[in-house]
Amino acid sequence: MSEWIQKKLRLPAFPSGYHLITDRITEAFPEIKNYRAGILQVFIQHTSAGLTINENADPSVRRDFQTFVNELIPESYPRFIHTDEGPDDMPAHIKASFFDSQLQIPIQNGRLALGTWQGIYLCEFRTHAGGRNLMLTAFGEKD
Repeated sequence: MSEWIQKKLRLPAFPSGYHLITDRITEAFPEIKNYRAGILQVFIQHTSAGLTINENADPSVRRDFQTFVNELIPESYPRFIHTDEGPDDMPAHIKASFFDSQLQIPIQNGRLALGTWQGIYLCEFRTHAGGRNLMLTAFGEKD
């Protein structure tokens, strides 16, 4: 039998950077265990943060992401005019557009079918962001 389930997950405030949130998602959505095959869609309801899947073991990968992206899109860029919420405002919007606002992850035999070294990142681009909202939607064949 196919079934849809949808939940909202409120993440706490994180500092600027790339944060593994895979465990938070699976803990908030234990119903994944009931799916034989399906898809989990993770959608972030914000324009200054993003989502991506990448290395889950070595934290230096996340630091290198931050270093590179901050050099690529610096807060000090003098031509930004949308700075109402501070110097990280427009850079955060651009960075969020470089990353995903949603991910689709296969569910196989009750687990997210991520690769051995893959994890879900919250990409937080604001210096003093508040909590973030995720919409989690699962669809698939249940046992």
